[in-house]
Amino acid sequence: MITLPGRRARVMAATTATAGLVLMAGCTSTGSGGSGGGTAAGGVELVRAGRLTTCTHLPYPPFQSEIDGKVQGFDVSLIDLVAKDLGVKQQIVDTPFENFKTGAFLNSGQCDLAAAGMTITAERRKNVDFSDPYFNATQAVLVNRSSGIASLADVKAKGAKLGAQAQTTGEDFAKKRGFDPVSFESSDAVLNGLRTGQVQAVVIDYPVVQGWLKNKADAKVFKVVGNLSTGEQYGFTVKKGNTKLLAAINKAIKDAKADGTYKKLYEQWIGPYDASAASPSAS
Repeated sequence: MITLPGRRARVMAATTATAGLVLMAGCTSTGSGGSGGGTAAGGVELVRAGRLTTCTHLPYPPFQSEIDGKVQGFDVSLIDLVAKDLGVKQQIVDTPFENFKTGAFLNSGQCDLAAAGMTITAERRKNVDFSDPYFNATQAVLVNRSSGIASLADVKAKGAKLGAQAQTTGEDFAKKRGFDPVSFESSDAVLNGLRTGQVQAVVIDYPVVQGWLKNKADAKVFKVVGNLSTGEQYGFTVKKGNTKLLAAINKAIKDAKADGTYKKLYEQWIGPYDASAASPSAS
């Protein structure tokens, strides 16, 4: 997943003392909790009373994006389940992604957790604690149908420009294979770069591409020419040592898979249910 290196968070509500685009998740409401911390069900300590505060980075559909003035998506819906179990409301804070890798907003008490379609890596584990993996991800190569490109190897052979989202595992993948990808700030910018011809191919998480291709107009213009298995798994993160919240997240994921809720949300936000992507083992 992603980052905007120079981006600063925007303030949209005066419900937090720190900078950040504060939005309520699609299935929640603002509530009347104060700005001080509180304790939720199971003894989980929260940075704000009555709220499970989630740091994310927008947009990254189908996992999180603003739709009709509300932040919605697969990650949002899963964390709503955690909030429900805790007896609180979820609140979304839009922040630069580099802070997720360092755990900065978790350590400063701005957020309880981060949910951003984030790949579990050994480097990131040094700074944050990851939940059980909840999604197996692959990288996709997307091109314009008229480009004549039929594979990632073709991109290099034809001297075409390859795009990727800045500071993501997709960008890392491209660099390790000898590409010098054009970096874009967000997933929206990646797609726009392909649309406008700034690049002739892009590498990005396949679920994101699935979301794009749900749009019939995009599906007519673009096609996937490679699905690259990179062994990536997504996880949610908490501040190191926050074992109670981590346990609550893992329980919600497990329960959702057991009672069919996970499958329902997967089909709602991502597409036809893929059991292999939906049921990663703990890493």
